[in-house]
Amino acid sequence: MARRTEWPGGSADSSRAEKELPPQDPAEQARAICLRLLTGMPRTRRQLADALHKRGIPDEVAEDVLSRFEDVGLIDDAAFAGAWVESRHHGRGLARRALARELRTKGVDSALIDEAVGRLDAEQEEATARDLVRRKLRSTRGLDRDRRLRRLAGMLARKGYPEGLALRVVRQELEAEGEETDDLGFDSL
Repeated sequence: MARRTEWPGGSADSSRAEKELPPQDPAEQARAICLRLLTGMPRTRRQLADALHKRGIPDEVAEDVLSRFEDVGLIDDAAFAGAWVESRHHGRGLARRALARELRTKGVDSALIDEAVGRLDAEQEEATARDLVRRKLRSTRGLDRDRRLRRLAGMLARKGYPEGLALRVVRQELEAEGEETDDLGFDSL
């Protein structure tokens, strides 16, 4: 026969009583949600606002909590944008256009995007494109010249590089490898 265990200060049915407690204060819930989300990685104000909205936190409560988090420096969209640009440019080789698109989807303000992306200069962007092409060149050896040009320029285009820069860098790197590119026109893509 099973024996009921009596716990100090309550019965075995105390878990049922805990479930019947009044719901936690919405501001407290919002703070807990934000802190939990910020523990894993930095987030933008909009990302946190969206998370709070999905969890049914009233908008005015969410606004108050998010403003307080900004005041104490836990939310900083400018710092987020700067770190994002630095990380994604050096880590994935993304160009300014692709970085701006990603930041827009994360809810970063246009002025902050322009400032963060503006830290990348044209020379730095071209050097990164050149490094990407050099790494990819090896895997395209053995393909015909036009196919190599399309693959390499397409790879740069997917990373947000402008067509003119992509074609110029690809042509220069193919020529440095000994490939003839004089008869290639821009319409070959």
